[in-house]
Amino acid sequence: MNRNLWLLAVCQGLFLTNNVTFIAINGLVGLNLAPLGWMATLPVMGYVVGGALSTGIVARTQKRFGRKTSFQLGLVVAVLSALLCCYAAYSRNFWLLVTATVVAGYYNANAQLYRFAAAELALPAFREKAVSLVMAGGLIGAIAGPNLAAGTRSLTDVPFAGAYLALAGVALLAMALLAFIHFPPTPAQQAVSGGRPLGEIMRQPVFIVAAAAGALGFGVMNLLMAATPIAMQVCGLPFSDAALVLEWHVIGMFAPGFFTGHLIKRFGTLPIMAVGLALNVGCVLVALSGVNLHQFLVALFLLGVGWNFLFTGSTTLALTAYRPEEKDKAQGALNFCVFAVLALSSLASGVLVTTQGWTLLNLGSLLPLGLTGLALAWLAFRNRALRSA
Repeated sequence: MNRNLWLLAVCQGLFLTNNVTFIAINGLVGLNLAPLGWMATLPVMGYVVGGALSTGIVARTQKRFGRKTSFQLGLVVAVLSALLCCYAAYSRNFWLLVTATVVAGYYNANAQLYRFAAAELALPAFREKAVSLVMAGGLIGAIAGPNLAAGTRSLTDVPFAGAYLALAGVALLAMALLAFIHFPPTPAQQAVSGGRPLGEIMRQPVFIVAAAAGALGFGVMNLLMAATPIAMQVCGLPFSDAALVLEWHVIGMFAPGFFTGHLIKRFGTLPIMAVGLALNVGCVLVALSGVNLHQFLVALFLLGVGWNFLFTGSTTLALTAYRPEEKDKAQGALNFCVFAVLALSSLASGVLVTTQGWTLLNLGSLLPLGLTGLALAWLAFRNRALRSA
């Protein structure tokens, strides 16, 4: 573990501060500005749609300019898009808000690669722990994001406009920290060949399961997290309670990062991912038991821990699916899968919670969790058959 990793972990935390604040406020600002109630989470959806649309561009900029320059470009976009969100809130322009969050998706697509960059900043024997450590930096976002949203809610005459201004400052701070990180030369800078075709890489069972588990696990987490502030408001709970629930949810997402890498190293990737899946099912069961504050709190905390195990595991699994010279296109494809599912879950979140309610939303999440379980079981049986052959 070195200085570069610790600085990257802080940058991850500032990125998650942006994400958590967006989740905490975009649905509520959208609900206030949207022409129809079911459109409330379109600004949340815009963020991930922008990320999906940006994955190809980010892969090319990473290959051409390297990690550092590409990450800095993402942060420039983060500053500009946060200021545009602020203006949209002031002008009460819903579609401008959606557009601004689509633009912000470029930053999202860039920063989603922090976890892969972490593996390159450590020795091969420690890459699981490096990925886990950088993801643990999200604890900064767990504390800062909800408190930033709550503390800046009334900073200006327009609710939450101050939060968008604060996010521009957060991105500037991340730019300053990133300037001190030294990334190793990329394969493009070393004039290494492009490796196998992307189709061949994606047809590998290990890639299929890593992509499916990462995308579906993230999708379920986003489905429930994006709907939580709206569901709690409908249930008559104050925004301060929603901020508390989101804070503990994000703590659950990233606090395990300090030891998830050790667990994967000791017990293996697939068993830890299976535990994460079981925790997600536990979240749904708790959510279905009632709509009091403590039930929202426990359910979202379990959801966060389950996501950490699934997503850290899927990232570690994905590292075995490609060669160094193939990383840009492989990581771009992985992130596109994640963003595509996130876009669907963001739209479904607003539609389901405003038309069908919190209970049916949770019941619906059992389908992608079941598919994730089938994918993990398939790869586990396949690996066992190969070992015994």
